Amino acid sequence: MTGTPWVSLTTDYGLADGFVAACHGIVARIAPAARVIDVTHLVPPGDVRRGATVLAQTVPYLPAGVHVAVVDPGVGTDRRSVALAAPGGLLVGPDNGLLLDAADALGGITGAVELTNPEWLAPRVSRTFHGRDVFAPVAARLALGAPLAGAGPAVDPATLVRLPAPVVRRTGAGFAAEVLAVDHFGNVQLAAPGGLLDQLPERIRVGGRPAVRGRTFGDAAVGDLVVHVDSAGLVAVAVRDGRAVELLAVRPGDVLAVTDQ
Repeated sequence: MTGTPWVSLTTDYGLADGFVAACHGIVARIAPAARVIDVTHLVPPGDVRRGATVLAQTVPYLPAGVHVAVVDPGVGTDRRSVALAAPGGLLVGPDNGLLLDAADALGGITGAVELTNPEWLAPRVSRTFHGRDVFAPVAARLALGAPLAGAGPAVDPATLVRLPAPVVRRTGAGFAAEVLAVDHFGNVQLAAPGGLLDQLPERIRVGGRPAVRGRTFGDAAVGDLVVHVDSAGLVAVAVRDGRAVELLAVRPGDVLAVTDQ
């Protein structure tokens, strides 16, 4: 990486405590010229799948840099701390599946290391705050151009933890797919690629409720469901001037059927 060093932060730390500021502070101390982008710190606590989804759908639009992600219910256990290299950037965080979809979005893993070099970590590493004591200092050094190999020994990418693939299956009348995420507006994103909508008629059903297949929210009447391809290229369900998550009464991990009848 050349030019201005960039670091992004994606966590479930929330905004009520000093956790995010501490991570910013460590990066600023080690790499004062680095610019930090806060992707989000409002991932639901411990929701690795949601963190992985946000990260993977965001990093392709960020400057090439070092992307730190911390959604880490296993902090302090024997789970590994890792850094991954990809053609589009570097990723730093726990080895719990959080980073791998983002690595794929950045071109695939070309190298991986375990973060064990004590010279790259805080002098005293807390058992419960690896974001501050492990991931932030490593990211800052990588942003300055330090080689990935300096952080610790190489890891076989095949041994990295990967989250189970979300449910997506074709049915005779359409398809069924896992709810991948619910956004701030109450829109329901499914794990299904947008192309699965191509063979369905304009009038369909989702979760047993009538809906229209549209291009955008305005293709439905006020209060009605519209199924469309969202900005990530996935099937999503919205309510015109409303919240689909409340009408459908679903949450991430549930499976919704989209059918032609």
